[in-house]
Amino acid sequence: MAAAVALLLLSALGGAAAQVFPPWNGTFPMGPGFGGGSSSGGAAAGAGAGTGVPAMFVFGDSLTDNGNNNDLNSLAKANYPPYGIDFAGGPTGRFSNGYTMVDEIAQLLGLPLLPSHTDAASSGGGDAALHGVNYASAAAGILDNTGQNFVGRIPFNQQIKNFEQTLEQLRRRTTTTRPGAGAGGLARSIFYVGMGSNDYLNNYLMPNYNTRNEYNGDQYSTLLVRQYARQLDALYGLGARRFVIAGVGSMACIPNMRARSPVNMCSPDVDDLIIPFNTKVKAMVTSLNANRPDAKFIYVDNYAMISQILSNPWSYGTP
Repeated sequence: MAAAVALLLLSALGGAAAQVFPPWNGTFPMGPGFGGGSSSGGAAAGAGAGTGVPAMFVFGDSLTDNGNNNDLNSLAKANYPPYGIDFAGGPTGRFSNGYTMVDEIAQLLGLPLLPSHTDAASSGGGDAALHGVNYASAAAGILDNTGQNFVGRIPFNQQIKNFEQTLEQLRRRTTTTRPGAGAGGLARSIFYVGMGSNDYLNNYLMPNYNTRNEYNGDQYSTLLVRQYARQLDALYGLGARRFVIAGVGSMACIPNMRARSPVNMCSPDVDDLIIPFNTKVKAMVTSLNANRPDAKFIYVDNYAMISQILSNPWSYGTP
């Protein structure tokens, strides 16, 4: 489907050709539903109608957070300038000057901007969640203790629990057959998951954590991916069928790592940790596809895409 292909192209972060694993023909299985059927009525029914994607649910960290940390006692917030300087209305909690990648994806899919879980939960009736919800939280990780230095954050396990709350909201609306309101829509919805970077930046590589003394790099990546697989399987058990799993991009030269260097240099050894993690996530995707034939798991190779952009920036625009 054109919109799903475009989803992966947008994941290229600036126009690089999407790196997808395994090779993919651009279609998703329809999957079973718990209230599916045709939808009716209003603008809500029209959102995503041309793409076959009625809703999108986002799980992640600061790359996709759209304000879930705003009301937390957290050091990981972006609800103040200069964040949001290009966003209508100013700062929202996005760690960006404007839209994030998932905002762009939602727009291309014909969906409205997704509400944060905080906003969707406060709406009570479930209308805000009809076309998806963003659960991402800055400093969050696959492991619950990741990001503790920032105090408040919403780990992936809790994000999944928050999704369960959303399902309860939507189930209370089962008499209203709108896209995304039931599992018929749920099985056709996109589940975008991008986790793992904080488990290195704000756990394994932090001097006040003992993680590095407990695990070598290979053991730690295995620990993470096993937990990751359990978490994705939990989403599957809740009705998710179309998964886009974003790999971790190169982190050797991000500002966070350069700031840790006494001479403001890149840290290639960080990527020596990330690459094996990504390799194991790809293997996990293969296993999930084999064991869940009614679902589709797509791995988007952000590491390759971002590396391509960094090595040839002039191909993707001028400053």
